[in-house]
Amino acid sequence: MTTSQITTHVLDATVGRPAVGVPVELSVREASDWVRIGAGVTDDDGRATGLGPASVPPGEYRLHFDTGAFFAARGTDTFYPEVVLHFEVAEAGRHYHVPLLLSPFAYSTYRGS
Repeated sequence: MTTSQITTHVLDATVGRPAVGVPVELSVREASDWVRIGAGVTDDDGRATGLGPASVPPGEYRLHFDTGAFFAARGTDTFYPEVVLHFEVAEAGRHYHVPLLLSPFAYSTYRGS
């Protein structure tokens, strides 16, 4: 499998382990619309590295995490049934890693490496 230029890693803060099985979609903004360019599910290490193309042009991108499905599969209620991270790719060819630290009632993110 080819590693995408945009990758993510989801950690479940409630148990202190990777969040396995989180559905993730990658989209790009084209004019006023969002166009899906890839999708995946986090692996046993909570990573999704094959979400889209190996190279993307500069522009606005979005990662959509189906956190509702993830928590429902564990019998856990959540305040955030989805998390959408909107970010900008400014440099062609540079890797963009966008991690998500998740719990049922909070989340945080940052620009990873």
